[in-house]
Amino acid sequence: MKINLTPLRHKAATFIIVMLLGLQSGCADFKETFNFTSIDEDGNEVQSETLNLPAKKLLMQGMEDYGVGKYFTAIEFFEEILNRFPFSPEATLAELKAADCSYYLERYLEALILYEEFENRHPTNESIPYVMFQKAMCNYKQIDRIDRDPTGAEKSIALFKQLIKAYPISPYTGEAKARTAAAREFLANHEYFIVEYYIRTAKFDQATVRLNYLLAMYPDAEIAEKARLMLERIEDGNPPRTKLTSWFPKLSLPDWAIFGTKDVEDNSAGPVQR
Repeated sequence: MKINLTPLRHKAATFIIVMLLGLQSGCADFKETFNFTSIDEDGNEVQSETLNLPAKKLLMQGMEDYGVGKYFTAIEFFEEILNRFPFSPEATLAELKAADCSYYLERYLEALILYEEFENRHPTNESIPYVMFQKAMCNYKQIDRIDRDPTGAEKSIALFKQLIKAYPISPYTGEAKARTAAAREFLANHEYFIVEYYIRTAKFDQATVRLNYLLAMYPDAEIAEKARLMLERIEDGNPPRTKLTSWFPKLSLPDWAIFGTKDVEDNSAGPVQR
């Protein structure tokens, strides 16, 4: 089948001419020629003329949206600052708040990368304790039920410990300790969940190994006493023979709140220096 390419060539030529005209008139004129839009969290089109504003006004608008929880639109203003004014005084705060927006939008993997980039670029910034806390929280927020992958709990504990060691009296240290304790309880419960699986399947040797590991790693956990009693029964040759019901199958972590969200944001949104 023969295809007529003439209309396509005309369209391509027209597009190139329009592009050249736009480049000749400058980036600002180009943005005015084309009506850029974005989509907000409700799926509505948002006109983006305000993205032509200077860095300070972009930051003000971004912080206004951020302050009322409009993270989906706020992040666009912060990203526009980073794209158009990467060396401006506003860029550093824009970096941090873009990471915060991703965090509150529950894009934890993306937020973690942005926090790590901020830490690498600004290692002496006064917001580093907050950034370290948020890195740990990105992992902590990925903790699911005790029958799921415990990697989030393990990584969050390691990162909280880094914060506590580096900044023992920071505003975030108290909550870091509380969340570390909660994550350790989660891991202890995860181990006991595995023990119950081995007992249900009559794999008592494996259950004994896991019980000893649980007691060695988490001797002060709430589940530790139950684990000791279970270990004694197995060692006495009297393990449970009936089918056990799943122990805490939907257990998740408490929402520890040593201080409110506003306090965290107030600490993170203060003056930042390169």
